Amino acid sequence: MITKLEDQRHTWVRRNLVSPVVRMLRLGASPQRLAWSLAAGFVIGMNPIIGSTTAVTVAVTHLFKLKHAASQIGVHGAYPFQLLLLLPFLHAGTVLFGTSALPLEKADLLRLIHEHPLQLLRSLWMWEWHALVVWLGFAVVLMPALAMLLGHMLERAMRHPRMAVR
Repeated sequence: MITKLEDQRHTWVRRNLVSPVVRMLRLGASPQRLAWSLAAGFVIGMNPIIGSTTAVTVAVTHLFKLKHAASQIGVHGAYPFQLLLLLPFLHAGTVLFGTSALPLEKADLLRLIHEHPLQLLRSLWMWEWHALVVWLGFAVVLMPALAMLLGHMLERAMRHPRMAVR
């Protein structure tokens, strides 16, 4: 068992992502259910609507009876990917739906804020939901693949507990 003192010597990833998952396994969580929970959290955590991840994760974990704590671990692990993929999702949405590109220049955004604030809000919402459609297509493929991969890893960790966390 990993003690708090031992846990403090390890990296943030180990303390906040790996160790809690290993503890859940040791407390009797099913590797497959845990894998689906982690995968759902990770994929939801990458969605392009910043600030929506916790609410969406709570709803999905409740609906599919997944482990909420494991899904939150997945969300926290995905946060850097959410930031990295935001602009690619927005761009892919504009390409897929054939809409105008998102103005990324400060001067363009300030001009729109002052001259056409309602038009800017409508455009922002349009770009967001187009990005969300792209993310949904991405999620449909990524979530099962990630759940299968994590399931194999967690089952192996159950069979070889000394190798799970060192």
